[in-house]
Amino acid sequence: MSDQVWRNPVHDSYLADPFVFRHAGIYYAIGTGQDAADLPAEPQHRAFPMLRSTDCVRWESLGPVVTLPSADHGVECWAPAVAEHDGVFHCYYSLGDARIPRHQLRHAVSLLPEGPYADVGGLMPGSGVAFAIDAHPFQDTDGQWWLFYARDFLDEAGGCHAGTGIVCDRLLDMSRLAGAERLVLRPRHHWTLFQAQRTMYGKTWDWHTIEGPCVVVHDGRYYCFYSGACFGNASYGVDYVSAETIAGPWSDAGGEAGPRVLHSIPGVVLGPGHNSCFMGPHGHEYLAYHAWDAAQSARRMHIDRLIWTAAGPRCAAAAHALLE
Repeated sequence: MSDQVWRNPVHDSYLADPFVFRHAGIYYAIGTGQDAADLPAEPQHRAFPMLRSTDCVRWESLGPVVTLPSADHGVECWAPAVAEHDGVFHCYYSLGDARIPRHQLRHAVSLLPEGPYADVGGLMPGSGVAFAIDAHPFQDTDGQWWLFYARDFLDEAGGCHAGTGIVCDRLLDMSRLAGAERLVLRPRHHWTLFQAQRTMYGKTWDWHTIEGPCVVVHDGRYYCFYSGACFGNASYGVDYVSAETIAGPWSDAGGEAGPRVLHSIPGVVLGPGHNSCFMGPHGHEYLAYHAWDAAQSARRMHIDRLIWTAAGPRCAAAAHALLE
């Protein structure tokens, strides 16, 4: 294999919901681990595996890097994302138990990109939101930090389905939300079905899911990538909404029929989703995302080039590719 060619998946380890960031010329990828729903009861357990690379082709494992609070807060830890601000690295993630359902956004910090990160508390105390996951920190062009995340909605107003949607809120500082959610997107289309006749919150619904936000700015317009449908099968894929300002309104025009950015391709990729976007070593944009192996025994990190077309952003999943 050439030094400039990678093969998907880019590493053998289990790494779902991959978030890739760069610091001092080094790339880091952090994500949900295989033991995400099997935490021990004692405190000081570390979760969230991290990979490190100098070229985006060869990745080394650094092991789990976030020290969690006690299991009293829940036994499932999902979808970490990292932002650096004033020399401190901030990791946002969710911790809880989906069976209740109860998941809350939490915050951990480190002085080094590779950690260890120490949990410093919850982000949404007293909010009344029972289930919030998939935090994505984003710094706007004016320097203001925002947090995008997914949360449950139990009404079906305005043609929306009951299920998980995406909102955003301003960060007053890196550990406090303003408490004024703005809606980004709720599921309205059939392809986002997670499970028919699913029992949630004491009721049986056709439950729809939109999750995994990732925000970028391209040609002065804001794009929020998201993953929809069921992460556990071939229905899962990546689509997007766009807006002129970060406050919205966000448009999902064109996303009615299915995911346009990434979708399952028999024999190539299965259940691709929960992406992050990053700039590669040669100045091109890439998506890091997870996909299942053929036996659906593990989700691993894949990387492919993000292409901006006249019809919008696209990403062609490939078994291997040249790093350009």
